[in-house]
Amino acid sequence: MTSSHPIEATGLVKRYGEKVALGGIDIAVPAGTVTAVLGPNGAGKTTAVRILTTLSQADEGQATVAGFDVATHPTEVRRRIGLAAQDATIDPLLTGFENLVMICELHQMKRSEAKARANVLLEEFSLSDAGGRVTGGYSGGMRRRLDLAATLVADPQVLFLDEPTTGLDPRARNELWAVLDLLVGRGTTILLTTQYLEEADRLSDDIVVIDHGRIIAQGDARSLKRQVGGDNIGVIVLDPDRLEDAASVLSRVTGSQALVDAPNRSAVAPTSEGVAGLADVARALADAGIEAEDLGLRQPTLDEVFLTLTGLPILEDDDARATEVAR
Repeated sequence: MTSSHPIEATGLVKRYGEKVALGGIDIAVPAGTVTAVLGPNGAGKTTAVRILTTLSQADEGQATVAGFDVATHPTEVRRRIGLAAQDATIDPLLTGFENLVMICELHQMKRSEAKARANVLLEEFSLSDAGGRVTGGYSGGMRRRLDLAATLVADPQVLFLDEPTTGLDPRARNELWAVLDLLVGRGTTILLTTQYLEEADRLSDDIVVIDHGRIIAQGDARSLKRQVGGDNIGVIVLDPDRLEDAASVLSRVTGSQALVDAPNRSAVAPTSEGVAGLADVARALADAGIEAEDLGLRQPTLDEVFLTLTGLPILEDDDARATEVAR
């Protein structure tokens, strides 16, 4: 398979006994862009990353990364990619500087070259002041930045990130996003899996939604939002006990199934009627004796798109990962 894309896969299939983890997916990531892979629990997104990074083999289909077939030239692929898994792989007993020097030397760099490269990476990731400290004392955000720096030791053309900001606080997440923006600006091609829809919306040029091992939707955030209609009518009720009643009103007036978010006392449904539809819902809620804390017209969020497409919330792909590791 000849490809002009740094990441391209056609018809990838992966089975574990009777379980089909991937049912024939196609992925193409243009150079210098970010593609986010989303999917509910057990959808197969981590399995796809493992195949593309040569950690697992597909049962059917082909894939090339950085111009090399992942099945027939895995060593060449590994030389050209970086992979940041969910858990940081740094040694907590070494300093940040020592960790990077060690990894540089594993990439066959001379000692002097390894030290120079480590200092450059510490500077780029705003870790110079912490470079001499043992990483066991780093915050979660600092460890993730150091882990990402380690994946860039050999300046890879392609970077795979498996849920890179899981467990980070909002500030650390924003710091890591800024680093990824910098990498993309320098031409790095990135494929990431994430359980944060905000992250996909913020970072990605293209979003691939996988469910039950198959791609069910693909496009940028705006085009995916258009798939579930133009505007949404959302209501937040004062009395949580009336939420289901409010959702029924929304469904009846809009003619679309309302999505319920019980913790936030809210329900939302797409409408094609605009302000007129909003007025109809307001009257219907009043007639039903349902008090609204907030009622408004807005565009769908990526969260609502995901729920509409899959019928499930976005969850970590634990089942697929556990099966993969077991093998």
